[in-house]
Amino acid sequence: MLGSGGNSNQGYAGNARVSPATVSITEGEDNSVPSADKKWLLENYETAEGVSLPRSTLYCHYLLHCQEQKLEPVNAASFGKLIRSVFMGLRTRRLGTRGNSKYHYYGLRIKASSSLLRLMEDQQHLAMRQQPFSHKQRCCFPALPACLSARGLSDISTQVQQYQQFLDASRALPEFPELDLQGKALPEGIELEHIKSFQLLYREHCEAILDVMVNLQFTLVETLWKTFWRFSESQAGDAGTMAVHSESEKRLPKSCLVLLCKYDPVLRWSHDCDNTLYQGLVEILIPDVLRPIPSALTQAIRNFAKSLESWLTNAMMNIPEEMVRIKVTSASAFAQTLRRYTSLNHLAQAARAVLQNTAQINQMLSDLNRVDFANVQEQASWVCRCEDRVVQRLEQDFKLTLQQQNSLEQWAAWLDGVVSQVLKPYQSSTAFPKAAKLFLLKWSFYSSMVIRDLTLRSAASFGSFHLIRLLYDEYMYYLIEHRVAQAKGETPIAVMGEELVLPADSVPLDDESLEPPTKLARTDQRVLFAAGPAEN
Repeated sequence: MLGSGGNSNQGYAGNARVSPATVSITEGEDNSVPSADKKWLLENYETAEGVSLPRSTLYCHYLLHCQEQKLEPVNAASFGKLIRSVFMGLRTRRLGTRGNSKYHYYGLRIKASSSLLRLMEDQQHLAMRQQPFSHKQRCCFPALPACLSARGLSDISTQVQQYQQFLDASRALPEFPELDLQGKALPEGIELEHIKSFQLLYREHCEAILDVMVNLQFTLVETLWKTFWRFSESQAGDAGTMAVHSESEKRLPKSCLVLLCKYDPVLRWSHDCDNTLYQGLVEILIPDVLRPIPSALTQAIRNFAKSLESWLTNAMMNIPEEMVRIKVTSASAFAQTLRRYTSLNHLAQAARAVLQNTAQINQMLSDLNRVDFANVQEQASWVCRCEDRVVQRLEQDFKLTLQQQNSLEQWAAWLDGVVSQVLKPYQSSTAFPKAAKLFLLKWSFYSSMVIRDLTLRSAASFGSFHLIRLLYDEYMYYLIEHRVAQAKGETPIAVMGEELVLPADSVPLDDESLEPPTKLARTDQRVLFAAGPAEN
């Protein structure tokens, strides 16, 4: 098994080509760089006083170069050694504002004749025209080569200038939490320096993922995962593949990495870091779930979500199951969130057209006025126990908002207000998450009863109501998800990750546990849905 894989003389049975620069540097034979690699570096970069380049920018340029030349890329640390072997005396500085600083190579710049510079200038110019990107520290990368689309993913990185305006590229990766050892003894053969090395490598790895995602280079995520987890086709192989990971071996041997992947404090810390990273990526890719997003960008995000779990499990082929399970849980929550938010965004754009159509709105009002709400309330009361006065108020508010032909954003504000009023009695209570989920179930059940009545009456606007109902149910889910996360002091990704691993009966929604901390009168209009025991 992998636990004994610390011998750097082991081979790997991989058939990928490895940059010869890596072999010469890591084997200690000669630190000279082969002519092809040296030529590429010297053609694109040059030393100069008073300038700097983000370290992540150079590494992404190198990844793209390796993709084009069908070479197996080295990790970021090994690439740093390669750069320094060509440009002697290169210094590293951490530049940027607090919380958004990055390591830069000081005294290095892209040549004026390099195609990389022209591509970056085009991207920056277009971004500055379309929205205020000028203050942002995020680096821009050249387009991916066409070969990266071979797996059937929608590659939109070649149009990054066109789609980047829909992202929130100003977000930096938040600080990671401290690693709490919880008083547990270190595994045999592990020292505190190994844990510190793992934390530093993990942080660099997550920053690299964020950078390629901002530039819509989704396929590079798989490469970064494989590089960090030192992927190989088998547990033994050629020395060339070993050389790819040699710099990481110096900083943290594979045998120590494997042991840390079974150490509970490291597992918990990695899980928290992943939730932080993925939440940030969601907010970058879909900063506003109601704002129109081009269909090509939506499809690219959905294709990425569909692929990322298989990419991750494949990259961690030889990593202990404990770490794989932790990583996949967060990745699954991330993928699910991307799918739900893109679906919600698609529904929002379809509904926007309905809400702006006067004829459709008038037909919906006419059909809605024929719905027997008294009968609907009578049937739903046994399940929902909704107050008559409250239901009538919601009905009137809904009709008024529809009649005023309010915008989608105004409808969203109304739904947000409903959630706020319903959950107000449970603020600062441990019953908040359960109460929120119970309300979501009641909302869905009641709306389904209204749709049922419209169906039985063969309402002409049934299609419009069905679309609106789907949107409002999805948006309610979105609101509840964020309220629960806020109440628990966690990210929505973390909350969804918990739901993926909890058994179905682990969180019973019993009414007895849902009494508000300060019980309000049942006739109080602030209580939209009563959650207490039914009255006889």
